[in-house]
Parts: sequence; C-alpha cells; structure tokens
Amino acid sequence: MKLKVLPPTLRKNNRYLTVEIKIQTPITKDDFVNIIWDSCVRFQGEANTANFNLWVMKFYEMDKTEKYYSYKSIVRCQRGFVDEVRSALALANMYNNGKIAITTIGLSGTIKASQKYI
Repeated sequence: MKLKVLPPTLRKNNRYLTVEIKIQTPITKDDFVNIIWDSCVRFQGEANTANFNLWVMKFYEMDKTEKYYSYKSIVRCQRGFVDEVRSALALANMYNNGKIAITTIGLSGTIKASQKYI
C-alpha cells in the first residue's frame, strides 16, 4: 500500500534563507549544520528550535581570501520562525576557536528563487 502525499493545504509552509558565511577555518556542510543547530539551541532553546524545521538545502564554497574562507548556503525554515532563525544565525560568532560571521542576504518562498542571491 502506497503512502498518500499530503495535499498542499496541509503541508508546512517553508521559507528559504540565503546566507553568507565568512570564517577563518575551512568547514564542511556537516560543520555548518552543527553551527546552525548550536546557535539556535543556545538562543531559542530546544523546545522552540524543534518548531523551526531547519534544514540546509544547498551549501556552496565560494572564494578564499588571505583572511577568511567564504561560503554561501540555502537554509530552510518554517514560515512563522524566520526572524528567530535570522537572529540566532547572526549571534553565532565563534567556531573551533575561529571567528565566524553569518549574514542573511536573501529570503524567498522557493529554492529556485533563493538561488538568484548566490
């Protein structure tokens, strides 16, 4: 027996944040997932973070300068919690004894529309 797909009226509405990451040490997608979850849990707590429906959809390595590595990523979150996720990401400032800066450069309702910011 096949599982039924939820109709669009019953699905969760998502928003996609395009973020820019500048960090002193190189990271992977798994490291970035840990950074996101850690900053959200520290700022909002476990009960609130469970409602965010966070997921890293895409992770791109951009160019490396002398001082830092640059990455861009698309992060999915639930529609009502965009401001909480943005504030938690902005508060992340250290990872593995190196400085990190995460800024939101775009917000959209689809992955395709969020890729125009990359």
